[in-house]
Amino acid sequence: MRLLASLTNRVFLASALLAVLSIGVAIYLVNDPVTREGEVELQRGMLEAGQLLDEHRRTLSESFKVMAELLADLPKLKAAVDTHDPPTVEPLAADYRNRVHADMLVVTDRAGRVLSSIGSSSVARDEIPSLPAIRYALAGARSEVFWPHPDGILQVVTVPLTLLEPPQVLGTLSLGFLLDDDLARQFKSITDSEIAFAIDGEIKASTLPSAYKPQLASLLQHDEVPRIVLGDHDYVALVRTLPPFGPARAEAPAGTPASGFPVAIILRSRTERLQFVRSIHTMLAVTALVAVLMATVLSYAVSRTVTRPLAAITSAMKELARTGDLTRKIELRPGGWMDEDARLLATTFNGLTDSIARFQREVAERERLSSLGRLSTVVAHEIRNPLMIMKASLRTLRRPDASPDDIREAVGDIDEETRRLNRIVNEVLDYARPIVYQWSATHLNDICRGSVAEAIGSADEGRAPKVRVDLAPDLPPIVTDPERLRTALTNLLTNARQAVEARPRRSGGTDPDIDLSTTIAGPGQVAIVIRDHGIGIEAAQLSHVFDPYFTTKRTGTGIGLAITRNIIEGMGGSITLASEPGTGTEVRVELPLDPADRPEPAVAAVADATGPGGS
Repeated sequence: MRLLASLTNRVFLASALLAVLSIGVAIYLVNDPVTREGEVELQRGMLEAGQLLDEHRRTLSESFKVMAELLADLPKLKAAVDTHDPPTVEPLAADYRNRVHADMLVVTDRAGRVLSSIGSSSVARDEIPSLPAIRYALAGARSEVFWPHPDGILQVVTVPLTLLEPPQVLGTLSLGFLLDDDLARQFKSITDSEIAFAIDGEIKASTLPSAYKPQLASLLQHDEVPRIVLGDHDYVALVRTLPPFGPARAEAPAGTPASGFPVAIILRSRTERLQFVRSIHTMLAVTALVAVLMATVLSYAVSRTVTRPLAAITSAMKELARTGDLTRKIELRPGGWMDEDARLLATTFNGLTDSIARFQREVAERERLSSLGRLSTVVAHEIRNPLMIMKASLRTLRRPDASPDDIREAVGDIDEETRRLNRIVNEVLDYARPIVYQWSATHLNDICRGSVAEAIGSADEGRAPKVRVDLAPDLPPIVTDPERLRTALTNLLTNARQAVEARPRRSGGTDPDIDLSTTIAGPGQVAIVIRDHGIGIEAAQLSHVFDPYFTTKRTGTGIGLAITRNIIEGMGGSITLASEPGTGTEVRVELPLDPADRPEPAVAAVADATGPGGS
């Protein structure tokens, strides 16, 4: 038991034992199914090869039937046959045979006399008129037959040459293609199998050496899937009959042995196909040996460097670094082999996080009080001026001799200052409370146009700056809060307008005072750039423009850009600002097309008092 008292030994022994058992079971469960599946796959491949052979032979046969019918319908050929003159027919027949790449082409007249016979055939020219296929064609029927050939098997299609008016048969046209070694090699490339063609018990063509023909002929007596050894290879063979497609007669020409349908022998090397199974067995054995050695070495190394208590401490530290949650504690499970050093480390770490959390609460409280003090000062300063104006207006209204114009002016002042107080209160509330987003898909260019109309349209008549809008036409829709984004852009454009209005008026010139443009900033990103030619911002003030309550304007609260920054960052975007005194300011806003991390429900917390803000 002292051997198991060490955590290092327990991890090492368990890991090594698990590796050995897993690999042993895997080898046991894989070997037999893989071998059986290899045999099944070989049989399935044989059947698929037979289907491919039939399909491609059918395609070839149908092609020759179509070509034979097309040639038989040519008026030029019919006219030549109607002359009953072989010298007239033979040049045409030779040309047509070359064009359709036939191995044989035979033309007869209505009496069965051969007008042209081009290509090799085992049938003598004087025997052709007596062939059943010629008789069928002269009777108006199409036929397909097989003729033995020294180099293979001829598959012959015979069709009648007919006239419609008056209906009569002018003669016959026979086209043949040869099932020879070349065609067998073509079928081999298609089926990935060795191919042989036989008729009347004799192998006529094969992709294998001719020395194997007697052994291949012995396969013709088997109805099931036989096996045969040829040289160093063990083959599985499939014997398939090759009947004609459609109406046909399998009669041999006169003077040839008794004939039947030809057959195709499809062979696949069992030696090659199952070679991968033997390779798998070898690889499994080697892998098992290597895996056991590696598992032994690695488990020993891991067991010496990793323990369960330290893993728990490391996990807690990673979680703390990722989330910043100082309330998370390290809890070590009690056990018979609890490490006291790990327990002490966990207790110390928990105490450290408690101290940091308490310090953060104190700092947050001090910052809250400091922010409240600055806010109170700003609000008190901003409210005092409107109240003084309202107080003076009320004194005017109390005067008995106040004229209607004085009363109208006083009431107007009170109304204006009331709106000003309401704006100040709304700005403070907008900054202090969380932002609730209403996400929807919208077009960014439409929001930009609305923001320009709202910000520039509020300028005094005759003093409105010139604005140039350059919106990219190919921007895709973005997922955002349209109203919040419009508010942020309106605030930025209002700042730009006020910066331009504070600059001495330029005489003449056609350059715009403010430029607003949109563009694609990168994969999944769009950008909005606002440039103004206003008074600019001093370098010393540039680093503070996003600080809450910082403003360079006489009537500003200093939280406009703070709200804008909160809106943009709450949407998953960013805002940057660059300025040069006397030249102007550029603000760049980048937004994602679809904020992947937007809150659900859509609420973004307000920024802290030291974060970027607005004026």
